[in-house]
Amino acid sequence: MAKLLVKLQRYFRRKPVRFFTLLALYLTAGSLVFLHSGFAGEPTVTGTQRVPREGPGLPYLGVMQLSRGFKAAATMPARGRRHGPWFKSTSKEPVERGKAGDHSSSRSWALRGRSGREKEEDRARYIGCYMDNTRRRTLRGVSFFDYKKMTVFRCQDNCAERGYLYAGLEFGAECYCGHKIQASNASESECNMECKGERSNTCGGVNRLSIYRLELAQESARRYGSAIFRGCFRRPDNVSIALPVSRIMLNMSVDKCVDFCTEKEYPLSALAGTSCRCGFPTTLFTLHEREDEQLCAQKCAGEEFESCGTAEYLLVYQTQVQDNRCMDRRFLPSRAKQLVALASFPGAGNTWARHLIELATGFYTGSYYFDGSLYNKGFKGERDHWRSGRTICIKTHESGQKEIESFDAAILLIRNPYKALMAEFNRKYGGHIGFAAHAHWKGKEWPEFVANYAPWWATHTLDWLRYGKKVLVVHFEDLKRDLFVQLQRMVGLLGITACQDRLLCVEGQKDGNFKRSGLRKLEYDPYTPEMRKMISGYIKTVDAALKLRNLSGVPDDYYPR
Repeated sequence: MAKLLVKLQRYFRRKPVRFFTLLALYLTAGSLVFLHSGFAGEPTVTGTQRVPREGPGLPYLGVMQLSRGFKAAATMPARGRRHGPWFKSTSKEPVERGKAGDHSSSRSWALRGRSGREKEEDRARYIGCYMDNTRRRTLRGVSFFDYKKMTVFRCQDNCAERGYLYAGLEFGAECYCGHKIQASNASESECNMECKGERSNTCGGVNRLSIYRLELAQESARRYGSAIFRGCFRRPDNVSIALPVSRIMLNMSVDKCVDFCTEKEYPLSALAGTSCRCGFPTTLFTLHEREDEQLCAQKCAGEEFESCGTAEYLLVYQTQVQDNRCMDRRFLPSRAKQLVALASFPGAGNTWARHLIELATGFYTGSYYFDGSLYNKGFKGERDHWRSGRTICIKTHESGQKEIESFDAAILLIRNPYKALMAEFNRKYGGHIGFAAHAHWKGKEWPEFVANYAPWWATHTLDWLRYGKKVLVVHFEDLKRDLFVQLQRMVGLLGITACQDRLLCVEGQKDGNFKRSGLRKLEYDPYTPEMRKMISGYIKTVDAALKLRNLSGVPDDYYPR
């Protein structure tokens, strides 16, 4: 070993240029690794403090200083894989795949998959390994891909949330959902690729699906398979115009009507006794005035345990067909005359609000930061500088006079702090639609997070109310409860004339791709009595500040907690 070191030393003495070149390359590589791990597209909180500004009687809240950063865009592996929207319908185009590596011990793969499956038994049951074909999919519902963080649970969770019976994983990174398995079994040894985000588990193989039957029921919406139940509605006056496609079905069932409208590529399926009608939500049929479901409780001729509506009262379901009337988006044709902030505390639903605004206006939103994961999933304004003037509004979590006064107007989105703090904690430790691990909730991370971020929830709102120009306050809870009205208010501030049909389209596409599933919930309340006492004081402070400006206070469900 000593002789080798002496030889290297003599070599580099004779050729010092090569030595310094190698040293420079080494330092450059180390710097890139440091930058990649050190920067993040999120605000940072410091412990500096300032004198309270909000007036007498309001408790001191401290200060939250923010710093700008960036998150490197996630790179996709060069394997000729599909790119595009996060969730999408299955494509009929064939996709060529590279061959899998040499897996010499197929038995070890089967054992590895089995150990992971045993952990999933409480929410899903493993069915087996099945063949798949890019031209004719085995599971023909929605699909999504994640080449970095795909796990078995994530696939199951997303398929269960959309009402599907089966979830299948393929190629280590692809998730497919469906109601029927339309292919034959394959050997277990052929499902031999580990999950990209879970090395201890198996996620199918090349043209092979690891399929699970889902046992969890959907909590956030009533569904019939892949169709979302919209309610019972009175028959519109011009029914042939409002719902232009129809068919008489003497052996009517929900499944048959939904399949018919899906085949005709309409997002609404309306059952009227023995008549099945299809169409779009329009001003003639807005779906805003629901009737008592008992008025639609006539049994289906083809399925005695289902209701199929009547000639006067229609039972309406939303199919998996995407309403494309609000899906086109582009940059502003000319530079914006004003910079409008979409301001919120982290975890308050800013990304969801951006999704709604983009669909409602047809223009991209921008960001004060750069988040590569958001850019890769369709937020194309993410890469633009926030002052470019090409986007309709700018996402920001900043607070402080200088930053706030940089904007000409603002939509201030406020959310219940108990839910906002938990949402941001999940995002911080689990990603945009992931979840923090129980170890994080039970460890020191959660108490420290609440101590730092809870005061910021209040100071963020107080700063924007004090320094913001032309501030429109929107409560997250009101936006969920009455999306149509609140979105009209938001679009109005942006100076865009809201098209009624486009807003109705947004209602049908409102969830987007960044809705965290409600299926995984903590089994305990993470807030201690001390935390609740502290947060309750901040809620009262924000409530008082809103009322001092003749605005409605915080919603009633903010407290007591």
